[in-house]
Amino acid sequence: SNHTHVVLHVNADKAKHWTDTEIAQRWHKLHKGTLLSQRLTSKETPVFTDAEQITLQSTLSVYRNRLTDISWFMRELNEPIARQANQEDDCTGHFWEGRFKSQALLDEHALAACMVYVDLNPIRAKMATTPESSNHTSIKRRIHDFKKGYQPSTLMPFVGNPKQPQPQGLMFDLVEYLKLVDLSGRSLNPNKRGAIDMSESPILQRLGLDEHTWQDMFLTFETNFSVAAGQSDTLKRYKRKRRQKNSVG
Repeated sequence: SNHTHVVLHVNADKAKHWTDTEIAQRWHKLHKGTLLSQRLTSKETPVFTDAEQITLQSTLSVYRNRLTDISWFMRELNEPIARQANQEDDCTGHFWEGRFKSQALLDEHALAACMVYVDLNPIRAKMATTPESSNHTSIKRRIHDFKKGYQPSTLMPFVGNPKQPQPQGLMFDLVEYLKLVDLSGRSLNPNKRGAIDMSESPILQRLGLDEHTWQDMFLTFETNFSVAAGQSDTLKRYKRKRRQKNSVG
């Protein structure tokens, strides 16, 4: 009840192809924008002077960067929560303890481990007994919609095994992921209070992980990886790139 976990995908390539109008419309869902950006999204075809066009392009460039920036995403997510909590508690001041922590998920193994860790958080905290009863989780939303025969439009969809043409989404099968969450939740974690019973899941073999490797990555996810997560060879490539980037800078 005092923190959130978010598995976030930033589609920077898609954002590069947004039109000026799309950028302004997206930003206006969060903020009023400027008089020029409001004119851009008005029903009438706007006409700008050269000076106004330069100013508008500068503004839209800032909006485009913010719309793909994780720090701005967390700011937009946390601010209304803090405002509502302070209003309910009739107090002022900081609601969140400190700045958010983020980790780069470098491959599908790390992504699956992080998703399972997040989806099982209420169970580990003994706030729920099963994934389908875990309030405010993606797994509950997915199960709810899966029973109706579709996937949530507000979450990244599961698209299964790689195929051509490949739609954008999670490279896992939704049913296998549900089994994986259930299996992982049945494994006891000495540092957590809650757990559910044990079963088997074929997704471990599909990801190329044995049970011990999976448990090590998933059960201690928050403490094992401070900046990035992934398999050893992926982490080595990531560290090399970071060193090269730092040396150039």
